[in-house]
Parts: sequence; structure tokens; C-alpha cells
Amino acid sequence: MLKWILSSFYFFLPAYFTNMTPSLMASRGFFKCLDKPLDFGRKLQGSPILGNHKTWRGIILGLTAGLLTALFQRQLFNRLLFIREISFLNYQIINIFFFGVLMSGGALCGDLFFAFIKRRLGLKPGTRFLPFDQINYVIGSALFLSPFYAINMGVWITLLILTFILHISATQIGFRLGLSQNQW
Repeated sequence: MLKWILSSFYFFLPAYFTNMTPSLMASRGFFKCLDKPLDFGRKLQGSPILGNHKTWRGIILGLTAGLLTALFQRQLFNRLLFIREISFLNYQIINIFFFGVLMSGGALCGDLFFAFIKRRLGLKPGTRFLPFDQINYVIGSALFLSPFYAINMGVWITLLILTFILHISATQIGFRLGLSQNQW
């Protein structure tokens, strides 16, 4: 069971880094030149399409972080027997760029989709939207990866549960340390 959880966690590292990078970069004020809303401030039926908090900085840096994480996973896989033993994928034979872009792009699109839904429901950024705020990027990554990689459904279920718990824990820690303005 522990190996399964560790394997699932390792597999999903690119999405985890993709998801946390935008808020970390925003909280530190990095790359302000990219801090422009993806929806260009446009509205749909009087509400923001996504909101000012979904930015080009988040997309570009999130995708970059996820891709770099996937590349690092490949290096670890090639060098460490332990990593090879816990990996669901053979990182030596997969197209690591394709995998990294799908995993990271899926995570970002999952986040954007649920931001869009929240705006349609009249919910403001930072408002609780349980459980989707915590797992939106798992759903997005699963949808993007599943057509190309045969990942066991149990992995996705494990990731939904694990990510929900990790997200709430990490967000609370980040909020208390002043790294995030969002408590949820």
C-alpha cells in the first residue's frame, strides 16, 4: 500500500509542481511582466471569464515547472534503482516532453476549467469549492494523459484522495507561513 502511494505520488510530481508554481511565483512577485490575465479582463454574461488571478505568468511558469520536473524524473529513473522499482512508467522509453506537457497542460486546464465554472456560479477567487479546488488538476491531468498512457484507474483514485489531503495540508501551511493568501 505504501509503495502504491509513493508510486502514485512520484508519477504525479510534474502536476504537483505545475499546480504550486503559479501561486508561489505570484506571492514572491516574480516575473511581474507576465502577470496579465489570461482572459484579458473580458467578461461573459457580466462575470469574469476566469478572473484576474489566472495569468500568463501562471501558465508559462507552471508549464515550465512541470516539464522540468518530468525531465528530472527521467534523470532519477535512469540513475536510481529505487525509482525504477516504484515507477509506473518507463521514463527511458516514453517521450518525456510529450508526457510533461500532457501532465502539466492537463493540470493547468483542469484548474482553468473549474475557475471558469466557479465564475459562472458567481464564486469569487479564493472561495471554497470543495472538492474541486483541491483536485481539479488531477481531473485535468487524467483527461489529458489517459488517451496516451494506460494508467490504472486505481492510480487516479489514489491521486484524488492523496491530492485532496495534501492540497488542504499544504495550503494551510502556506497560508499560515504567509506564502499564500488563499486559505483553501
